[in-house]
Amino acid sequence: MANPNSTSQLSRVLARKDVLALAFGAMIGWGWIVMTGSWIESAGSLGAITAFLVGGIAIILVGLTYAELASAMPQVGGEHVYSYRALGHFASFVCTWSIVLGYMSVVSFEAVALPTVIDHLFPGYSVGYLWTVAGWDVEATWVAVGVLGSLVMMGINYVGIRTAALVQKLVTLLILVVGIMFITGALFTGDVATMDPLFNVDNGVIGGIMIVMIMVPFMFVGFDVIPQAAEEINLPFREIGRVLMFSVLLAVVWYALIILGTSLMLDPQALSASSLAVPDAMQAVFAAPWAGKLMVLAGVAGIITSWNAFYIGGSRAIYALAEAGMLPAFLAKLHPRHKTPVNAILMIGIVSSLAPFFGRPALVWLVDAGGLGIVTAYLFVALSFLVLRRREPNLERPFKVRHGMLVGGLAVILSLGMIFLYLPGSPSALLPVEWVVFGGWMFLGLAMYAWARGRYGVAYTAKAMQRELAGHSPVDNVR
Repeated sequence: MANPNSTSQLSRVLARKDVLALAFGAMIGWGWIVMTGSWIESAGSLGAITAFLVGGIAIILVGLTYAELASAMPQVGGEHVYSYRALGHFASFVCTWSIVLGYMSVVSFEAVALPTVIDHLFPGYSVGYLWTVAGWDVEATWVAVGVLGSLVMMGINYVGIRTAALVQKLVTLLILVVGIMFITGALFTGDVATMDPLFNVDNGVIGGIMIVMIMVPFMFVGFDVIPQAAEEINLPFREIGRVLMFSVLLAVVWYALIILGTSLMLDPQALSASSLAVPDAMQAVFAAPWAGKLMVLAGVAGIITSWNAFYIGGSRAIYALAEAGMLPAFLAKLHPRHKTPVNAILMIGIVSSLAPFFGRPALVWLVDAGGLGIVTAYLFVALSFLVLRRREPNLERPFKVRHGMLVGGLAVILSLGMIFLYLPGSPSALLPVEWVVFGGWMFLGLAMYAWARGRYGVAYTAKAMQRELAGHSPVDNVR
């Protein structure tokens, strides 16, 4: 009998502007508003910019492998499809579940970021003490705002990709306008003297840069949402790769300029006294409180763009795993009218709604644990790129990367390098609580994977993936 949980195909409705807004908006969420000051303090002004440029080069190389593979295999699930074709069943699951951790960590991050920014706009709204986590008092109204925001975003994604895409374009435009106002204003009114120290020698020049670099994968995750939603993109396959790469380059420039603008406007004393450095720098540019509030609103827009994009990316990745028999079948259910993977969306909504209960310390935990999941997936994709270049040289690649073996090899090396930044012995190693987040997520996934593999079998996955790679919808498969 037909798979009872899949009712029809995903809808191919996303145009070029939708795709660019989806990827770029995902990469410029709330993190730059709340963390730019700590980046500059950790590495120095030029050190922080260096961390993002070096990390950006690594992301660009990984992005090139994604761009080629996304144009060659524009099926839902992205990494899931590439790694299965190149590396097999288990590797495909580990790769995809790792990137889902990255997506889930961003969605959960935004559920904590929203009440944080509301607290900045309306000081004192947080009342109703619940408990203390890592020295931070968690209060009921603060938690309620985060949970409510998560449920609203879940509802937007539940009712369809068109609604989500429209929201994405509008709020991304707001971020760009405010960001251009800030950067141009800082370049004209800022003082180069405030950029001292250029490098933080307290952490060691390299150590300070590494502390910032472990956050780079988390900040740049988002371009990979394009492959996840490939079956909903209405563009020539070559253009999918081009839009993906343009979004990555745009994000590299964005982060470097935001750090530059902030360091031009705030000296070290002002940075240490600031809880939200970029809004304070914006206020300094225009010498008016309204400017700081406007930047906070741009940050709220960033919360919405990344929250929205990772609901899309995460739910499609979970859906793809379930369709292939690597997760329980109920997670592959599509809504009969909205054509959205409803149970995958509900799962993300429920899990991310727990994050506000851990308070503001969860922001850093989620960034670091999610970052390790992201770079793990990047390593698998880069390996898949190399394997397919060697094994299937005649595979049609509408967006074919020049010097592919060199690019793929560098992407593998840099992905491994980023992974080592998170491991014990590194100045930027994960904290025990962050290992708990990472390990708990992987254990949950492996438990569901083991159940699904025993229930459906490897042969089912092979049949489902054969149809998927052939360009057919897997919804007619027999389970």
